[in-house]
Amino acid sequence: MIKANDPALTSWVEVPKGSDFPIQNLPFGIFKTKYLSPVAGVAIGNFVLDLVYLHENGFLDGYDLPSGIFNQPYLNDFIALGKKKTRAIRERLSELLRLDNDELKNNVGARELALIPMDEVEMLLPVKIPNYTDFYSSEEHAYNVGSMFRDPKNALLPNWKHLPVGYHGRASSIVVSGTPIHRPKGQIKPADSELPVFCPSQKLDFELEMAFITNQNTRLGTSVPVHDADNYIFGFVLFNDWSARDIQQWEYVPLGPFLGKNFGSTLSPWIVTLDALEPFRVKGPEQFPNVLPYLAIEGERNFDIILEVFLKPEGASETTISRSNFKYLYWNVNQQLAHHTVNGCNIQVGDLYASGTISGPSPGSYGSMLELSWNGQRPLHLTDGSARTFLQDGDSIILRAHAEHKGVRIGFGDCSGKILPAT
Repeated sequence: MIKANDPALTSWVEVPKGSDFPIQNLPFGIFKTKYLSPVAGVAIGNFVLDLVYLHENGFLDGYDLPSGIFNQPYLNDFIALGKKKTRAIRERLSELLRLDNDELKNNVGARELALIPMDEVEMLLPVKIPNYTDFYSSEEHAYNVGSMFRDPKNALLPNWKHLPVGYHGRASSIVVSGTPIHRPKGQIKPADSELPVFCPSQKLDFELEMAFITNQNTRLGTSVPVHDADNYIFGFVLFNDWSARDIQQWEYVPLGPFLGKNFGSTLSPWIVTLDALEPFRVKGPEQFPNVLPYLAIEGERNFDIILEVFLKPEGASETTISRSNFKYLYWNVNQQLAHHTVNGCNIQVGDLYASGTISGPSPGSYGSMLELSWNGQRPLHLTDGSARTFLQDGDSIILRAHAEHKGVRIGFGDCSGKILPAT
């Protein structure tokens, strides 16, 4: 058992009931303040623990950490230290924050400098992302889309049950939560026209996703075995892969998504470690037909993480529009990484691998406006009295997620973005 996950642990730092960040979580991120340039921190309750201060003042002595490892604008170098080292640091931070540990608790000066209220920080992109891959791993989502645009009897393409379908996306347009997104423009083919037109997207959508971040570089020509994939994964974030459905529908044959996707994707700033999620493992859906040997893996490889989507019109309150779960994924993260590299594709520290839209079995658990409104046929009614089929300018989408087990609640913080008019 990982000691930092002990459900009996409590902290001397006040953690409000229902907080995403109890002592059993300790996610890593990059933040700045009016007085601090971007540095690494850890979330605990309503505070950020400054890792630069801890390192420079001896609280992390004995761990052979490189000088300045936390005084950087990204976590890549820290993540690259490997699972053994990053796990040891999380364990040490847990030790420092425990109720029965006086090292930091009784050092008033250090405590006041090391703990910064969250409302005084600005969270930044936690990693420099060399590469981004988006999978298509939810059977319910794939079935819904296939039924909508093809034939319900043949909703899944012939390859879908044999491999985790994915595509290589645009890393440069991934932004941190809170960054606004301009409505994209592109070519659209109206149903009543023989020719396409150029205009802003009329079917702007969100996609409810989770994503994992890798912690190792591999050599070109090598692959990650499915049973060893956990050792290559540092942690998880919430992810919204914004989508312009009308641009996407016209462009995606034969090579897949392009302008309909690359205008922006949003991720949550706190990376919840794979270690912290171990208590929430569950079995995934039964896979039939049997997968090929390089994808075959047993045990609990999915995670019971509740996912929620909120739509907030400008000047109005939030409406919950979807409630899903990460456990619904047909293809788990081990299989995703194993398939991604089986051909010899090399991976890099900080690579981002998104799940694809996560939809559940019922309409209230669908992970996109495309499904929730069934391509515009079933408007969603919001608490302010308005209705939506797709997103309007001024709308904000907020994704939230948490897992609960044995009285411990671990969350991810908000993943939010507001739609601005096309430029």
